[in-house]
Amino acid sequence: MFDVIKQFFILGLMSFGGPAAHIGYFHNQFVKNLKWLEEDEFASIVAISHILPGPGSSQVGFAIGYHKAGWLGGLSAFVGFTLPSFILMVIFAYFGDFFSDNRVVANLIHGLKLLAVVVVADAVLGMFSNFCKTRLTQSLCVATAVVILLFQSISVQIVALVIAGIIGFRYLRTPAIEQQKTPKLSINKPLFIGFILLFALSFLTFKQELLAMFFGYFQAGSLVYGGGHVVLPLLQNMTSGVLDNDTFLTGYALAQGVPGPMFTLATFLGYNTLEDAPLLGATIATLGIFLPGFLLLTCFKSSWSSVSKHPTLKGITAGINASVVGLLLAALYQPIFVSSVNTSMDMAVVIIGLLALKSFKLSILKLIGVVLSCNFLLTLLTV
Repeated sequence: MFDVIKQFFILGLMSFGGPAAHIGYFHNQFVKNLKWLEEDEFASIVAISHILPGPGSSQVGFAIGYHKAGWLGGLSAFVGFTLPSFILMVIFAYFGDFFSDNRVVANLIHGLKLLAVVVVADAVLGMFSNFCKTRLTQSLCVATAVVILLFQSISVQIVALVIAGIIGFRYLRTPAIEQQKTPKLSINKPLFIGFILLFALSFLTFKQELLAMFFGYFQAGSLVYGGGHVVLPLLQNMTSGVLDNDTFLTGYALAQGVPGPMFTLATFLGYNTLEDAPLLGATIATLGIFLPGFLLLTCFKSSWSSVSKHPTLKGITAGINASVVGLLLAALYQPIFVSSVNTSMDMAVVIIGLLALKSFKLSILKLIGVVLSCNFLLTLLTV
């Protein structure tokens, strides 16, 4: 259990770049390095996380933790991955703009962003070789990346995944001879009914402030497809009568600047909403927005492994996973590379980091040390 929370806490400290980048970090650490799960198991989890609403990368992390150590492993993965950004958002909410103008902190964050370029680039190469072995899957990957780079919209991402799934269903299904071994897909009905009841309650009006806050964030987390940026309009509408626009936009900007899940924007908003008990408000808001995705994922937990074996779903997930690699490829450029590599010195750090990762097979901790040290030394040379 300690190993689960330790591994995810380390990733939570340095996982910049958003949901697609987080999947790259998970693939590198838990499939390639630690070998906690096989490629097809990882692919199934990623596919399910894209089908269900909620925080996609956090759902993948929760599923990996569950796969490793059951319920406590899933909870440990969530706590470990979310805690760094939760703490940072609380600190930012408490101290205001003090850290935003701190040069040392800015340099540290920039170094970690360069690390994200290294890890995601490696993940794209690894996942492309595993999930894009045919001309069709390679074409789906490239087509997805091109479309998303040309049209920056979450709706375009969803449409791309749906089309890839349909193409996979039509052309990538398992041959009929294997369909005799079709595994049964199942759902945890009591848990699913519990989710439906909570979702229905979220539309009621509560006079008790904590209940109103919890169900407001629960509703937002239940309606979000595609990751953290999509939750923005929902949260803005929900908090419009409580927080001013400047506070909301400040929280949104900070959420993009910290590692880990962007859903911790709720942490900042909850802290500023409940003035008498801000830390309690931050905690309630955070739990409320993450809970729906985890409940839904757990409802289908018995089907995680079946997805990779079911002949029909196998074709669908093959198409979706090829498209996900395209999503990751597009994210590598925008926003990860564009917001991180500003000079030739930055590119030099990325190249050194890729060498350390690919040729010397350094662990995440050692890789962090190499990239941050190179960034610091090269920064000194330019002063």
